[in-house]
Amino acid sequence: MIRLVLALVLALAPLAAQASQVRIKDLVEFDGVRGNDLVGYGLVVGLNGTGDGLRNAPFTEEIMSTILERLGVNVSGEQFRPRNVAAVLVTADLPPFSRTGSRIDVTVSAIGDADSLLGGTLVMTPLNAADGQVYAVAQGTVIAGGVSAEGAAASVTQGVPTAGSIPAGGRVEREIDFDFSGLDVVRLALRTPDFTTAARIEQAINGSLNRAVARMLDAGTVSVNIAATATASPAHALSRIENITVEPERRARVVVDQRSGTIVMGEDVRISRVAVSQGGLTLRVEEAPLVSQPNPFAEGETVVVPRTNVEIEQEPGIGLAEVPETASLSDVVTGLNALGVAPRDMIDILKSIKAAGALHADFVVQ
Repeated sequence: MIRLVLALVLALAPLAAQASQVRIKDLVEFDGVRGNDLVGYGLVVGLNGTGDGLRNAPFTEEIMSTILERLGVNVSGEQFRPRNVAAVLVTADLPPFSRTGSRIDVTVSAIGDADSLLGGTLVMTPLNAADGQVYAVAQGTVIAGGVSAEGAAASVTQGVPTAGSIPAGGRVEREIDFDFSGLDVVRLALRTPDFTTAARIEQAINGSLNRAVARMLDAGTVSVNIAATATASPAHALSRIENITVEPERRARVVVDQRSGTIVMGEDVRISRVAVSQGGLTLRVEEAPLVSQPNPFAEGETVVVPRTNVEIEQEPGIGLAEVPETASLSDVVTGLNALGVAPRDMIDILKSIKAAGALHADFVVQ
């Protein structure tokens, strides 16, 4: 795994040097251009006996009665317990500038004891925002994210059959009240705040528009004076600004995944002069008791004689090696990999180098 990661890093290094320029639209979020989360409570019908058990999920019966009464069916006092319905929570993201009638994707998740939503149909469900207003309505056939099957003595489940999605299953019914065209100043919020990157964005915008319209407020915010850009509207101004390219500055960081043995590092990671020695001991204890018993028709007792074999084995490792001052982390990992160091041992070595204060980067362990 580590050899693959290192080979990929070395192969992409020349390309990274050439493609270091990034568009501003990939680095920032524009003030006012954001989505909104929607949520609703609905009912999935048409399941093949995999719905909620109404005795364990009484809320399913309540919403089913409400829907039927809304359709003119009086079910007051009736006892019905079908297994083809399931109560679900419906979530969606309302994209910015969504207009009435446009379609959005929705996600459906069971909240009762339903076994699967495969093949079910979501009944018309209002979707509310944080202000309590209905902004969309969802309905359609659920595409479940897994499959489940069971027999008399065994069952098998692959994926998550109690959750699914409905592509384009929501229709926008209300628009967000926001006058974007009336903005005089738009703030750019950096996804990764950094003073150097913010200063470069300010310089790039002012240089591209040939006027001082951008001003860095802090490490995460750059303000743009739309009125001074000499454009027809804020939309025209941002369409020019978002395609300006800059070279972002990144913090030195090393990310390791202990489960897969993956190591990912940035190009700015540096190591101070440090000595590394790695090895291990294996202690093996084996019990092989012997049984001693008298001959037939002889007097005596059976005795168990303990026999213990203890061995200490020195595993081959790395002797004391000194890392020079000018070495980068990629050089160190390449050298360790050439010596055949196991991924787990390599991660432990990097942890020790960081603990010694010689690894100058953020060390993230997942």
